[in-house]
Amino acid sequence: MLDIRYIRANKDLVIRGLEKKQFSNASQVIEKILIIDQQRKSTQLSLDQSAGQLNQHTQKIGQLIQQGKTEEATIAKAQTATLKLSVKTLTQQLQTHEEALKDALYALPNLPSAKVPEGKNAADNIVVHQSGGVTTQDTALLPHWELAQRYNLVDFALGNKVMGAGFPVYKGLGARLQRALINFFLDEALRAGYEEIQPPIVVNEASAYGTGQLPDKEGQMYQLQDTPFYLIPTAEVPLTNLYRGEILPQGALPIKHVAYTPCFRREAGSWGSHVRGLNRLHQFDKVELVQLRRPEASYEALEEMCMYVRQLIEKLELPYRVVQLCGGDLGFTAAFTYDLEVWAAGQQRWLEVSSVSNFEDYQARRMRLRYRDKDRSIHLLHTLNGSAIALPRIVAALLENNQTARGISIPSILQPYMGAHTIS
Repeated sequence: MLDIRYIRANKDLVIRGLEKKQFSNASQVIEKILIIDQQRKSTQLSLDQSAGQLNQHTQKIGQLIQQGKTEEATIAKAQTATLKLSVKTLTQQLQTHEEALKDALYALPNLPSAKVPEGKNAADNIVVHQSGGVTTQDTALLPHWELAQRYNLVDFALGNKVMGAGFPVYKGLGARLQRALINFFLDEALRAGYEEIQPPIVVNEASAYGTGQLPDKEGQMYQLQDTPFYLIPTAEVPLTNLYRGEILPQGALPIKHVAYTPCFRREAGSWGSHVRGLNRLHQFDKVELVQLRRPEASYEALEEMCMYVRQLIEKLELPYRVVQLCGGDLGFTAAFTYDLEVWAAGQQRWLEVSSVSNFEDYQARRMRLRYRDKDRSIHLLHTLNGSAIALPRIVAALLENNQTARGISIPSILQPYMGAHTIS
């Protein structure tokens, strides 16, 4: 959430930041918010004045009664009744303005960092690093959905029977590969100093608002019928909300958590190879990293997290690249994001497997997540998260890049987890 005081003091800067994110009608929206804020402040002032007058009249009535001035006390009581009605009306008006302001601020995305490049969409993103050889124009290479069928690894038809499209069934060595990747990613995170957490995979409405999934991504979340509860789209939601409303001692920082969870996302229907097979699912497994940092250390932590994910991909021996997102492609809550993409040789395209983002104090303000400094002053924290890593597209890339005439070669780092060298 953006700070209304910051918006008041930096209106033009806020509008430019929203426009950089391709936010529609930024100027008109901000003007409307400032009008609501002024109405709120004006109502608050009137309420304070009426409440003060009411307090004075109440005290005066007591004095008049003690002095035996019954007639004057009666007149004062009538005036008090009018003031009480005014206070009640103004209180209701203030609540209405406060709710309207809160809803309007919730609907504003985070502002992009000054480091974020201009751009309208993914075509304007910047490749900042690329590693590994990219095989192109090899028509003999199969896409992962054909390999999965050939080696009986993933059954898309069976998943469709049990639930629907986007809910695959992993079988045999396909299920073992999933488990191997999960354990590998968790073990690596523990070695890097993350604490493993097993959070709920259902969250309440306050948690979804806290990290910004609501109201922005309401249509992408699975809501449990007749309840205010949601299946998580990512472990970022429960992990970050563990600290909602808390003031942490400086000595507790940094906080670094890792969690494996299934994730659930309702995706807009579309057709084509870009969403075929494991490329886009409604349920998928992911290992997620979350960090809570002091503001001055958050961008150093972002680079550290990006490098960590890069090393995971390198250990899996996959070609990859790091992409810095432009303003128009940034997520609703993000101030800065790196996407990490792997090359899928069978599809001849890049697949996003991780996003590493700094939200600065946007989520922390929504959930009142703060820390106490050495001088006892209280400040908002910065929150960060990164996929480390989402499994479906990693599996797709592993199958497509490691296919041979004898089967699928398993990267050496995964062989102890798989108990096999090849899928055949």
